[in-house]
Amino acid sequence: MLETKILIVDHTDFCDVLKAHLEAVGLTINTASDGVSGMTAFRKATPDVLLVAAELPYQGTQQLLALCAEHSTPVIVMAASGDVGAKIALLDAGADDVLVKPFDLYELVARIKALLRRVRALTDPRHSDVIRFENFEISQEKFELKLGGKKVDIPPKELQLLYCLASSPNRVFSREQLLEHVWDFAFLGDSRTVDVHIKRLREKLKGVSEKWALKTVWGVGYKFELYN
Repeated sequence: MLETKILIVDHTDFCDVLKAHLEAVGLTINTASDGVSGMTAFRKATPDVLLVAAELPYQGTQQLLALCAEHSTPVIVMAASGDVGAKIALLDAGADDVLVKPFDLYELVARIKALLRRVRALTDPRHSDVIRFENFEISQEKFELKLGGKKVDIPPKELQLLYCLASSPNRVFSREQLLEHVWDFAFLGDSRTVDVHIKRLREKLKGVSEKWALKTVWGVGYKFELYN
C-alpha cells in the first residue's frame, strides 16, 4: 500500500481531514475540490483509486468519472446519506463502492485494498479475462462486448454483471450474490437494480445464439445457461 496513490475530490473540510489520516497510514494523497480541478489532478498524478464526494458540484464531475472509466481506475463514492435508493443510484452510475460519512478509516483502507487486488489481478499479464461462446466475446479488462463479431455499446455495470454470469456458466447466482460480486455492495434489502440490468442485457442478447441464454431461476436468481 505504500506505493498506492489516492485522489480525493471533495469540496468540504472533510477532504483535508481524510487526507491527513490516509497520509498517516502511508498512502500518497492528492486532492481537488471539484470535477474540473479533479481532472487536472488525475492527469498529473494518475491515481490508483478515486475517492469522490457524492454531493460534488455537477460541473466536470461526469468527465472525471469518464476519465476513471477510460483508465479502469476504481471509484469510491463518499455519500452523506445512507439511503438505499441513493446508494443503488450511485452504483448504477458507475461507482465501484459507496461509503457513508462518517466512516471508519480502517474500513476505507480495507476497501481500497480489495478494489486494487481485483484491478491488479485483471492487469496481470498472465491473466486472460476473455470469455468466448458462440457469437459472444466479453472482456472485463477491455470493457468490451462483441456479439456476432461486432462491438456492442454497453454500460460498465451491465458488462460487469454479464461477465460475472458468463464466467461461471450454468451456476445460479442469487440477486444478493450479484450485488456483492458486481457492485462490491453488501445487500441492503433491495435487489431491483439487478432485475433492471438483467432486463437490459436480455434486450441486447436477444436472438444472438441458441446455444446459451440468460435464464431466470425462479425464487433463486439468474444464470448464464449453456445448452448441449
